[in-house]
Amino acid sequence: MDWSRTKTIFIMVFLVLDIFLLYQFLDKKDSTQIDPITEASVEEQMKEDGIKFPSLPNEEKQENILIAKRKEFSKDDSKKLENQQVSINDETTLVGTFEKSIIVNEEFKPGELAEFLKENIYQGERYKFWSYEESSNSIIYYQSFGNKTFYNNTNAKLTLRLNENREIVSYEQTYLEDIKPMNKKESVISANQAIANLFNKGHLPEKSEISKDDVELGYYNLLKSSSASYLLTPTWWVKVNGKDMFVKAFDGEVIELNTEEKILLE
Repeated sequence: MDWSRTKTIFIMVFLVLDIFLLYQFLDKKDSTQIDPITEASVEEQMKEDGIKFPSLPNEEKQENILIAKRKEFSKDDSKKLENQQVSINDETTLVGTFEKSIIVNEEFKPGELAEFLKENIYQGERYKFWSYEESSNSIIYYQSFGNKTFYNNTNAKLTLRLNENREIVSYEQTYLEDIKPMNKKESVISANQAIANLFNKGHLPEKSEISKDDVELGYYNLLKSSSASYLLTPTWWVKVNGKDMFVKAFDGEVIELNTEEKILLE
């Protein structure tokens, strides 16, 4: 058997499948968008239900779908990291233990670790703070691209582990590389439309509160591609009463999280 030829055929088959799934995905993009008149009436209904939401700009945005590949770490990558012992798990997860720990303030602010990440983590400046988990004594970051977060993505995640003295002692890291646009830029729905879609789908209980800082445009991994590559679609993140929700920015569809994803975000 000519293994090289067979491998090429498999790659081509998966590529055709990826393109088919991508076109199916894009074909739905106009089906759930809300026209301006409907959106205004939805906002009135939300006010009647006592839902507080910010006044957000309605300017038109255009974004790409991205394609990215999981990084396979090498020994050369680990050699560049000083003052720590580093190991590689399954080629795609970097695990580090610091020889000298750093203390995190009790009133933690993400900015205080910016320099630490830059100096001690592989491509550390490309990660954005996500949450501080007191239950597991860890700080979670997700990789970003163009200052937009790769939401809920286990392949683009940094977890800093703290001890009982609030010292960062170790970490686990995954990373996406070769990030490129998959398609030409297309219009996405506004943040207001994303919030309205959440309301229409019954995801906003009465007296819900949404602040301006709780709405942001990023990317979500929806379709796994071949060769350990991933398709990342523009997605609105909306935090409602402490709960993270996601709305696809091309077609306005609310992303229903599975049990594993919900646990990841908790």
